[in-house]
Amino acid sequence: MTFIRSLLFFVILFVLTPPYSLLAILARPLPARVRYRVIGFWTHMVMWALYWVVGLRHRVIGRENLPKGKAVVLCKHQSAWETLALQVILPPVAFVFKRELLRIPFFGWGLGCMPMIAIDRGAGKDALTQVEEQGARLLDLGFWVTVFPEGTRMPPGQTRRYKIGGARLAEVTGAPVIPIAHNAGDFWKRNAFLKQAGEITVSIGPAIDTRGLTSEQINRQAQAWIESEMRRLFPHHYENAPVPAAA
Repeated sequence: MTFIRSLLFFVILFVLTPPYSLLAILARPLPARVRYRVIGFWTHMVMWALYWVVGLRHRVIGRENLPKGKAVVLCKHQSAWETLALQVILPPVAFVFKRELLRIPFFGWGLGCMPMIAIDRGAGKDALTQVEEQGARLLDLGFWVTVFPEGTRMPPGQTRRYKIGGARLAEVTGAPVIPIAHNAGDFWKRNAFLKQAGEITVSIGPAIDTRGLTSEQINRQAQAWIESEMRRLFPHHYENAPVPAAA
């Protein structure tokens, strides 16, 4: 059953994506917020297919922690699922992503028409400058800039050093940071064809007031909350892992 559901989902994705990428190209001259709504309808259709075809649901803890106004989101990265779901859960979001994704036929073309930040991960400080400059502009346009500080998708129960880009953007703009933990990797693994039915838990943490903090302090606070929350909600993944240091 899992294989059949996953195959049907793939077929739906294959049918939806090419025409929607062409629509995205046609929508490119539109204002950013309008373009986001037009192209973003693809995301809602994909999430519908995940719910009704795959049987993959989600619940959100901590919606009351979402502030009004601009924010920078630092989110755990396990799957492709969160790149879709956060567009439904949060106010309009702009992701920071690796530029190589733009080369994917149809999907990459549509992605390039969205108000997002495509960076060259090998560019070092230039990439950090891109995040700061483009991120500040998108925050001013009303988008929440979303960064996956681990830089790549990590299997459940594993983590890596949190990169500084998102925290640095929050420092220079004064935007609060919203930390998010989830277990999407339990159901949609990295590069996996099979998607498992079930319920993903998304936990939104209290906003971190970044005023007066350095990017390193912001990053430590966000990492401490995310990794502690992962251990609280999904302890079976961390039975032999060390507890993260407190911020």
